[in-house]
Amino acid sequence: MNTLDLRPLALGEILDRTFTLYRGYFVLFLGISAIPRSLLLLLNVAQTFLLIPLGFGGIGPRAPAPTEAMMRGLMAFMALASLSFIVGLLVILLTQGATVIAVSELYLGRTITIADSFRRVRGELGTLLGLLILSGLAIIAGCIFLIIPGIYLMCRLLVGVPAALAEKLGPTEAFERSFSLTSNNAGRAFVILLLYFAIFMGAALLFVVPFDIGMFASRGNPSMTMFWTAMVQVGGFAASVFVTPILTIASAVFYYDLRVRKEAFDLQMLMSPLSAPASGSVPTVS
Repeated sequence: MNTLDLRPLALGEILDRTFTLYRGYFVLFLGISAIPRSLLLLLNVAQTFLLIPLGFGGIGPRAPAPTEAMMRGLMAFMALASLSFIVGLLVILLTQGATVIAVSELYLGRTITIADSFRRVRGELGTLLGLLILSGLAIIAGCIFLIIPGIYLMCRLLVGVPAALAEKLGPTEAFERSFSLTSNNAGRAFVILLLYFAIFMGAALLFVVPFDIGMFASRGNPSMTMFWTAMVQVGGFAASVFVTPILTIASAVFYYDLRVRKEAFDLQMLMSPLSAPASGSVPTVS
């Protein structure tokens, strides 16, 4: 099937198309995922090298009394932690937005680079942040009520980012649009989320748990503890970089499938002159 083959997809076909896109444009999606996270990794590793040598973490009468140097180090650690939180938010917004933009362009048979994906998402960061806050508050509120409502809301909000970017919607409109599109489709969204979390747990077992074991085994040896803790950060980076694009690609494919099913989006594209692929080679997915 070429990139303009828009039609209703079964759940298995959505997942197959997700992995086909990921494999076919692996460098593109890996670069979008890895580049912003590299800065976050450096900040997290820096926190590790700051905190562990300070001697904090001891408890009881043998815990070392804080010194002036330790307090300065702790202040530096807290500053880095605050910066990491801000950078972490930007990483989420950039990687999700750039990945959705890349998928949208590939669907239209156009080529796009990593740099173009980031450039085009820059002006949408405010909208994506607002949507992230709205969605996060709704999901947290839902989880307070016995967890299940929060999971349901997570399923209903799965296509909020694609809707915001493809239709140029504000945070509230994208929130409502996702709810409208996923009506009667929460079950399919749940399977997509479940598969993602299963793959992520597998990646964590592969990339993170061995270093966790090393960190536990090195208790009492600060230098080795510091090394293994840093490696835990590296392992978490690898797991996130390789696995996170799967969910974002799947959410974009799911979004287009819902629009085809509910709004005949395939016919709209066929009648639009903008649906014609750019000249040159046309990317294909199967």
